[in-house]
Amino acid sequence: MTRVILFNKPFGVLSQFTDKGSAGSPRPTLSNFINVPGVYAAGRLDRDSEGLMVLTDNGKLQARISDPKNKMAKTYWVQVEGTPDGKALRDLANGVRLKDGMTAPARVAQIGEPENLWDRDPPVRFRKSVPDTWLEITISEGRNRQVRRMTAHVGHPTLRLIRARIGDWSLGDLDVGQWYEP
Repeated sequence: MTRVILFNKPFGVLSQFTDKGSAGSPRPTLSNFINVPGVYAAGRLDRDSEGLMVLTDNGKLQARISDPKNKMAKTYWVQVEGTPDGKALRDLANGVRLKDGMTAPARVAQIGEPENLWDRDPPVRFRKSVPDTWLEITISEGRNRQVRRMTAHVGHPTLRLIRARIGDWSLGDLDVGQWYEP
């Protein structure tokens, strides 16, 4: 029987079970939260990103989720600096040219702050003179730091990035740092 674990990764946690690159300054990893032998992360989520991760003990499922050629949709809640205008939103939706090439089209919508959003530690910097906006962005690629690079390209750097959905799995009401088996 395949095991699937949904985990709400906190900010600052590495999306792996060990940290071999920080001798003398340990950083939190998945092992600080999940003590289930034989499961592995299906894909990565940057240390400075939060939200949904899927872990499984099934190598084929892990590959189906994480391999970009499978084009599994991933939805992010993205807090950006400033207020994107119609052109910026259209550019994100149509795809933007990054250093590693054109991105595929994305689904993009401006949203209100997500409900039941947990506090981030440390908090996102706040500037009275610059508003911020929440976007929901769904991509089917998985380039390194792609969403952050896309929003920066259209002039609205990402302040906070939360993955809310991977395929049919969603964050739902899962508290930060918690996991469950659906």
